[in-house]
Amino acid sequence: MLEGAVGVVITIFIVNILYVAISTVRLLLTMKGYRYLAAFVSMLEMIIYVVALSLVLNNLNNIVNVIAYAVGYGVGLFIGMKIEERLALGYITVNVITKEYNLDLPNQIREKGYGVTSWLANGRDGERMMLEILTPRKYEHKLYKQIIAIDEKAFYCFVRT
Repeated sequence: MLEGAVGVVITIFIVNILYVAISTVRLLLTMKGYRYLAAFVSMLEMIIYVVALSLVLNNLNNIVNVIAYAVGYGVGLFIGMKIEERLALGYITVNVITKEYNLDLPNQIREKGYGVTSWLANGRDGERMMLEILTPRKYEHKLYKQIIAIDEKAFYCFVRT
């Protein structure tokens, strides 16, 4: 009898992880315009959701099942975010502020294959160079390292597009 109860708890946990991870990926695909793929993934998502929810609703007499559902949801969300990081769909815009004109940061970044727009800006302590760099998300960390290698005092932040 105990094996059956433990099996249900583990099944609820695993199925909910799958459901939420797939749900996260489906939302990402929808936002990025992959309509047909998102529609297909949503069918799988609903099948998994119905299975997980029916397992919980059929076994509400055991609070451990509800807890397994909730914990599986949280773990699934975390796994979904990790999958999203790995897929790295889309682009980011990186804004860079530097006061080092003599480094010619825009041209050095352009030589590495990035599109750079730059202009003169004024800050509290004087003139600064402002750069806007568009890059695929998969190159985000590589770009940060390249910026810091050229100008370790550069300030940068990003906006997802």
